[in-house]
Amino acid sequence: MRQIKRIGILGAMASEMEAIKASVEEATVEEISGIRFVHGKIHGIEVVAATCGIGKVFAALCAQTLILTYQPDLIINVGVAGSLTPKLNIGDIAIADRVVQHDMDTTSIGDPAGLISGINEIYLPSDEDAARMMEACADALGFHHETGVIATGDVFVQDAGRKAQITENFGAIACEMEGGSIGHVAYVNGTPFCIIRAISDNGDEDAHHDYHMSLDMAADRATQVMDRFLANLGIGQEVFCGGKES
Repeated sequence: MRQIKRIGILGAMASEMEAIKASVEEATVEEISGIRFVHGKIHGIEVVAATCGIGKVFAALCAQTLILTYQPDLIINVGVAGSLTPKLNIGDIAIADRVVQHDMDTTSIGDPAGLISGINEIYLPSDEDAARMMEACADALGFHHETGVIATGDVFVQDAGRKAQITENFGAIACEMEGGSIGHVAYVNGTPFCIIRAISDNGDEDAHHDYHMSLDMAADRATQVMDRFLANLGIGQEVFCGGKES
């Protein structure tokens, strides 16, 4: 295993990334494929931060560019998500132990739901050590959190029926639009990843209203956990990632 030296931080929207980018010291900016990558340090930890855009394609494009250009030891996707479980309410924290793409569907030719062709996997594991440290950071901040499957698809879930279907098919605790594709890119490149999301809505018929009312608060909570994670690394609390060999 290898100690983390450089972390890539990706979020879909400006509201999820503004505070993180603003805290980067000794910052340099490079634009590649229309994405602005901010490279510098937070709490003494080398980071590369980028706002990737909404959806799986933008997220995958950003993650692949990040890996090829900066070779991070760990990628963290930070932002907001809809809850799929009564255990997570608005403002709570969801941490992925695995990710799945709930809209991958080749069941008509006999595949299980969510199967990713080419790698023949449904669930992709996030880095255990980073996830555990995220849990500790959420605890330290007094934020309720749950760890489990986070489901990704190119749809804003605001329907109780679809929410139930995702839960039944994949046992997911939260849904969003980028983490699974970032995990997919990280997995095929052998780069460890971690997904941290704050709940902005409940994925039901009120989701559109709740999302707009809670977005800033939820994004701020996710940012606080991310900042605490980097601060802990900065004072010497080591995290190791299992996706690369030394």
